[in-house]
Amino acid sequence: MRGGLADAGERLDREELRALQLERLRATLRHAYEDVELYRRKFDTAGVRPEDCRTLADLARFPFTTKADLRDTYPYGMFGVPMEDVRRIHASSGSTGRPTVVGYTQRDLDTWAQLVARCIRAAGGRPGDKVHISYGYGLFTGGLGAHYGAERAGCTVIPASSGMTARQVQLIQDFRPDIIMVTPTYMLTLLDEFERQGIDPRGTSLRVGIFGAEPWTEAMRREIEDRFDLHAVDIYGLSEVMGPGVAQECVETKDGLHVWEDHVYPEIVDPLGERPLAEPGERGELVLTTLTKEALPVVRYRTRDLTRLLPGTARPAFRRIEKITGRSDDMIILRGVNVFPSQIEEIVLALPAVAPHFQLQLTRRGRTDHLCVLVEARPGTSRAQREAAEAALARGVKDGIGVTVEARVVDPGTVERSAGKFRRIRDLRTAPETAPA
Repeated sequence: MRGGLADAGERLDREELRALQLERLRATLRHAYEDVELYRRKFDTAGVRPEDCRTLADLARFPFTTKADLRDTYPYGMFGVPMEDVRRIHASSGSTGRPTVVGYTQRDLDTWAQLVARCIRAAGGRPGDKVHISYGYGLFTGGLGAHYGAERAGCTVIPASSGMTARQVQLIQDFRPDIIMVTPTYMLTLLDEFERQGIDPRGTSLRVGIFGAEPWTEAMRREIEDRFDLHAVDIYGLSEVMGPGVAQECVETKDGLHVWEDHVYPEIVDPLGERPLAEPGERGELVLTTLTKEALPVVRYRTRDLTRLLPGTARPAFRRIEKITGRSDDMIILRGVNVFPSQIEEIVLALPAVAPHFQLQLTRRGRTDHLCVLVEARPGTSRAQREAAEAALARGVKDGIGVTVEARVVDPGTVERSAGKFRRIRDLRTAPETAPA
């Protein structure tokens, strides 16, 4: 890392960072208790006060925050500043209930831009690079978060947003961006469009892809890097905490995401309980506490993302989280076996006859849950090759995960696409009993 490109937070050593974390954590707990009614009630019920936090380990005494808390206080009940101090509002889609609403003061927006700029530098971006942003703009945090971060990093922004896939390919050809920021599944959709137009995707100007907003695997990284001839790195964030920019994978190591711990404090807890996991490197649920948020301070937010904490490498002061490939609320329990979409993805991407576009359909047959894996054939695949791929996929799931599923290889272009976050699982068990579509 070039010293001239690092901000002051990146130049901290581990001891300086821990002292800063404690100072900021205690200030956050005071802010939450004094200015957010929900936190005052939760702290009082748990029998803790902000002054009880004397060390970083004391944070484990404080109660968790969940998505339900944000939904129950919709829209502004968890804001910690007057509305006249809020400069922007973002919100989740609300597809599974009330949306979660997040506010930002001007200082919050400045911090967010700074951290996304830090992410872009860690990914290999430099001032003057052109950044093609294909995250959606609007209430979703991805587009605007990436946009202002890229500008803060000194880059030229191409605000393509999501959708209009053929036009995006044309823009990449004409404007010759160095970096693309997009969901990994939509990058695969762009890849298909390049090939549909007869354009070699390896010949584009792109040298770095920064992919986030959904879990993706090492197998998908290899698929994208091989077919696009670029570096594929992970970015992590969530709207409830800030948006993209909580953590970033460094291009020189590609070994997990460094958490920007001067602004967000990470913990790993038992996903089925409430105890912090004491063993270093033990896998569990990621819990995050904001250290500098003003409009919406968040204390011990349960992300439902499954990962583990590891020592820093390319950024030694900052601990890493392992690449997130699953969520506790995305887990399917099928006849007593835990199944994650990422496990299926690894098997799909190992089969040469099928494309990386797949969906899991859950139905009920009699009293038994049934899982069908729908996956697209690659163009030109024969019927015999499709049948062989179906057998290999079903066998791979049985051998690798220990559960029997139905595998169906369908025509190219028939699996649902999304320009934003892709829904891997369709739960049809409450629908009338039918065979998978």
